[in-house]
Amino acid sequence: MYNWNDLRFFLELSRRGRLVSAARKLHVDHTTVSRRIAALEEELNVRLFDKSPLGYKLTDAGMRLLPHAEQMEARSNHLYQDISGKDARLSGTVRLAAPEGLSAHIIAHYMGQFREMHPDIELELMAESRRTSLSKREADIAITLARPDAGRVIAWKLCDYRLRLYGSEHYLARHAKISKADALSEHDFISYIDDLIQLPELRFLDQVIKDPHVVFRSTSVMAQYSAALDGIGLSLVHCFMADPDSRLIPVLPDEIFIDREYWLVVHEDLRHVARVDAVCRFLTRLLKDQHNRMMGF
Repeated sequence: MYNWNDLRFFLELSRRGRLVSAARKLHVDHTTVSRRIAALEEELNVRLFDKSPLGYKLTDAGMRLLPHAEQMEARSNHLYQDISGKDARLSGTVRLAAPEGLSAHIIAHYMGQFREMHPDIELELMAESRRTSLSKREADIAITLARPDAGRVIAWKLCDYRLRLYGSEHYLARHAKISKADALSEHDFISYIDDLIQLPELRFLDQVIKDPHVVFRSTSVMAQYSAALDGIGLSLVHCFMADPDSRLIPVLPDEIFIDREYWLVVHEDLRHVARVDAVCRFLTRLLKDQHNRMMGF
């Protein structure tokens, strides 16, 4: 029979990816972590990690063990709370994948509030607009632009959000006043790189502007935002990003806009893990409270 205590070392190394980081969190020497992982692998007769210059990555066997270890950790916390009558302080690492604009302009700005509520939870934020595999544990939680149609995941809608067409004062001052949509054919635009768009929900410029003259493209919404501020051209920007910034002016705001959705997705094996649940609850409440800002009201 393996030593149950070795699962603590397995869990921390799976979350940190490096012996030194895991050891620091567990308040032991890195050689202790290495020795306990080796003992667990020997008892289970499997290799749980592959080592590379980038750190330790779970093998297929490690991936199969992970949800069981997570459940045992959660049950241990529940046992402590039930027997001692005290709330166990939630701790550990949660990796969240979320779109770049939402990450930078909403989530990151409320991390102080989250830290006050859960000082022992370390939140890792992957801020990028691409598909993230929860089954491969690239992240514990993902915020996506659509409800997933496959996989062992649980998902719920967080909120709607709106994008409008914006231009900088500098750009608009150098061009004729835009009083109707037909006039936009003579203007310059900022957009994504067509052949690098992974998500169909990001294809929206052609929906509102016929044959737009695009002069700058980027996979980064923050780069597009900066280019719009610099007066390169007009851009469809999230209202929650542009409205607080007086340097950007909405163009035909009642005529030209795109509505999209944010969904929260979590692997079903992690849904009831306490620290993951805490992050899910925080994000759900946060985006609900931000409704008017998300829609540009």
